[in-house]
Amino acid sequence: MTDVSRRSFMKKTGLALAGMMVAPSIVPPSVLGKAAGRTAPSDKLNILGVGIGGRGAADLAAMETENIIGLCDVDWKYAAHIFDKYPKAKKYSDYRRMYDDMLKSADAVMVATADHTHAIIAAEAIQAGKHVYVEKPLTLYPYESRLLTKLAKKYRVATQMGNQGASSAGARRAISMLRNGVIGEVTRIESFTDRPIWPQGMPAPTQSMPVPNTLNWDAFIGPAKFRPYNSAYTPWNFRGWWDFGSGALGDMANHILQVPFKGLNLGYPSAVIGSSTMLMSDSCPTAEKITFRFPERDNLPRLALPAVELTWYDGGLKPNLPIDMPAGKKFDPNGVSVLYGTKDTMVVSTYGYEPILCSGREIDVPLMGREVPDGNHQQDWIRACKEDPDYRVACESDFEFAGPLNEMITMGVAAVRLQDLNQWLDWDGENMRFTNIPDNATIRNVVEDKFQIHDGHPTFDRSYTEPVDANLYASRLIKPVYRDGWKLPEMPV
Repeated sequence: MTDVSRRSFMKKTGLALAGMMVAPSIVPPSVLGKAAGRTAPSDKLNILGVGIGGRGAADLAAMETENIIGLCDVDWKYAAHIFDKYPKAKKYSDYRRMYDDMLKSADAVMVATADHTHAIIAAEAIQAGKHVYVEKPLTLYPYESRLLTKLAKKYRVATQMGNQGASSAGARRAISMLRNGVIGEVTRIESFTDRPIWPQGMPAPTQSMPVPNTLNWDAFIGPAKFRPYNSAYTPWNFRGWWDFGSGALGDMANHILQVPFKGLNLGYPSAVIGSSTMLMSDSCPTAEKITFRFPERDNLPRLALPAVELTWYDGGLKPNLPIDMPAGKKFDPNGVSVLYGTKDTMVVSTYGYEPILCSGREIDVPLMGREVPDGNHQQDWIRACKEDPDYRVACESDFEFAGPLNEMITMGVAAVRLQDLNQWLDWDGENMRFTNIPDNATIRNVVEDKFQIHDGHPTFDRSYTEPVDANLYASRLIKPVYRDGWKLPEMPV
């Protein structure tokens, strides 16, 4: 097939796919650039992997139909097994060096670093016209999510956030049940996760350690405020620290809330309030409760969309779950979303895999949206990368969807960190700002709690940060201030 005929073919198949958005559809292997399970060498993407020792390893394994040409991880000990797995790929410990050497020859970039570097790594790739697959949470801050969403649209690249349940048959069925009005109008949603499964609620280490010779500590810190190395921060544990992660909410809400967010067109919340166990200055709390209020939205063809209140729990906290689960059905212990409708109650598991009606009804509904072959989230992104942008069929968690979802979640993280205001916070989603924080309000957090009991007598000794202006503090929870030498691109108009 010539280059001209191949482009013509991709345009036609893109148009055909676009017409399959309501009825069930199975995309033939040829549309994915594959025949008989193989990809022609000339049709393979050249992919760079950034952050490969943890979740990135699984993403790369799902992308092995393509050429893995470059690999980067700040921790060469943690990532050694992946460097060994792809010996032909060039190795780096700083993505900036890899981009200098290899970005021009790449088609796409997979990003699975610590959460605080997702935005800047992905933004630079998108500006170079490269497709990006970014693990969840997409970013740590609402501004970063908005930025990636707009950059992806401007540069017309294929994008996907790594909340893989969004491509599952279960999520598609759950969303179809909602939009066909099976449970009626939904005004209340309750969700929880069993996370965190890493340490949280701790004071920052006061003792520095020698940096291992296999770790590029400066590259790990990236745009965050610099601090001395301590093994408490990485690997794995980074998500429990505010500068590097956003705790259980940031980690799991992109999985658990994707069905209600998409199925009910939730969009921007109008208000939020957060609370938690002791709020530390450096570490995420051990348990949280966050409630979002969403205004009435435009009705769907078969479903009215009244105002909704969504409450999130983590760290062992749970809502009062419905007691009328059908016989033989159990809650997913990893977490669920419970959607209370006027006709029925639906329980959706962590990744959206098994929607259950509490009435016990088994209902066949017209399936809406598109079927992702084998539910393969990564391969569906690869399919999108190879399509002409004029006719590309968007992935199920492309940034047009994932950006606003993660933006809402990170705003909830900000609400937890503003909980000392003891008020509902009104949210202007369009302009990304809280509108009702009093002008004279201040915020402080706990640095260390030295509570002790000696001879049966308690001693309360708690140290705090200095009070800071609450509006300034809030603005920096929306748009971060990067350390010198690191800068995000300007927001596209």
